[in-house]
Amino acid sequence: MTVRFFSFGKDSMVDTFYAIGLVMRLCQSVSLLELLHIYVGIESNHLLPRFLQLTERIIILFVVITSQEEVQGKYVVCVLFIFWNLLDMVRYTYSMLSVIGISYAVLTWLSQTLWMPIYPLCVLAEAFAIYQSLPYFESFGTYSTKLPFDLSIYFPYVLKIYLMMLFIGMYFTYSHLYSERRDILGIFPIKKKKM
Repeated sequence: MTVRFFSFGKDSMVDTFYAIGLVMRLCQSVSLLELLHIYVGIESNHLLPRFLQLTERIIILFVVITSQEEVQGKYVVCVLFIFWNLLDMVRYTYSMLSVIGISYAVLTWLSQTLWMPIYPLCVLAEAFAIYQSLPYFESFGTYSTKLPFDLSIYFPYVLKIYLMMLFIGMYFTYSHLYSERRDILGIFPIKKKKM
């Protein structure tokens, strides 16, 4: 009985993409509207950090996971979906209520704090998804192409460069989110008294 219970959990983790992959692709595509909301002033966030965050999700979901069926059954997909949805559930609830002028201290704190441990874990999971996808991109040649004049694009190299840029983008986004948190929550460093 115990063995069946644990095997059910493993199967469900492996089948995550097949169960909700379409919904995740739809939701992540619709989330691009957030950039428009920021641009026209409905939301008061900064455009570049949100653009970086949404772009990394779109690339991971559509380019890395969706294009390689072998990656879709990996545990990292389930972990990514949990992290993304946890962050989005809190962030979008907070943003929606803020737009209509409703504020809850606990939700504000949660929205401004939850990302601190989870966003770096998201980036690590995204990097791991890329790492796991590299052998499949190499063997199948997906997105690799030969250009005129003896030039070619070898997509695993593009992914390796993107992997480095992912961590650079994480530093920029994390710094921005931290300063935004400080401004919203009014947290300032404690100044030492002069003696």
